[in-house]
Formats: sequence, structure tokens, C-alpha cells
Amino acid sequence: MSQGKITGIYLAPSKGAGVMGYDKVSVRAGQGIEGDRYFSRTGKSRSNYKGQPDWEITFIESEVIETFNRSHGYTFHESDFRRNLITTGIGLNDLVGKTFTINNISFYGVQLCEPCASLQRRLGVKILPELLGKGGLRAQIRSNGLIAVGDRLVCAE
Repeated sequence: MSQGKITGIYLAPSKGAGVMGYDKVSVRAGQGIEGDRYFSRTGKSRSNYKGQPDWEITFIESEVIETFNRSHGYTFHESDFRRNLITTGIGLNDLVGKTFTINNISFYGVQLCEPCASLQRRLGVKILPELLGKGGLRAQIRSNGLIAVGDRLVCAE
């Protein structure tokens, strides 16, 4: 069994808006995170990967952000990477194709959330190829509930 912890929660209420941090959010199966731009259907990139929706929720490891900052002398905040949930203690790449839970809410890891040109423009620094394969995880939400900072992420597979 693999376990990690949620250390940050961030949402963007509309396309192009800055992200805002939260202590707790409500998630809905097949819809996303209440208050996030994709939940409200204002998000531009509601996409699918191999027939699986991959826009409902995104994750990134705090360790990846810390390593990126340390190796280049940057001081980017975790919210600058524009992922919904920040984790620690678990390799997100290992969750692709697996079911996992946070606070008894079921999720399914659809694919890696690779960094894009838009993120590179926002940060104003070169992020590729260094963050290739380290940009996080795109997942589906399979049940409803509340997620809070400090909750455990558990993968029993």
C-alpha cells in the first residue's frame, strides 16, 4: 500500500484567473471540484485521453517543485504550477491506471499531467525538458465528498 498526504489545494475560478488556495473543497464524481473553472464548464480544455475524461482534478508532488526550485535557484510557490492538489510522500506517476482514495473518495489516475507551453509562459522560465514526466497526474473523481489539507492519499493496488 502506498500513502501520501495532501499539502495544498488550489482552484482557478475561471479561464486565465489566478489560482486561490483552500483548506477544504467539495468534489463531485464526473464533474470536478466545486468552484474550479472546469466544474463550471468555463474551462477551455475539457479533454479526454483514450476515451477517459482527464480534466476533473490534477495533482503534483511537492517534492518535484522543491527539487526544481532548488536546482535552479527559483522560489516558485506551489500554486504557480496550477495543479489542484499538492501531495507529498507518494509517486504520482505510479498512480496512472490505478484507483486510489482521499478521505474515502475514489479517484482514478488517467494520465500524466505534462507541463505545457502555457505554464512555461506563466512562469517565465524554461521548464522543459526538466519537468517532462514530473508535471503531475490527471485523474477522474469517482465519488463525491470533501478533501482537506492534511488528508491521506492511499493506493491499495
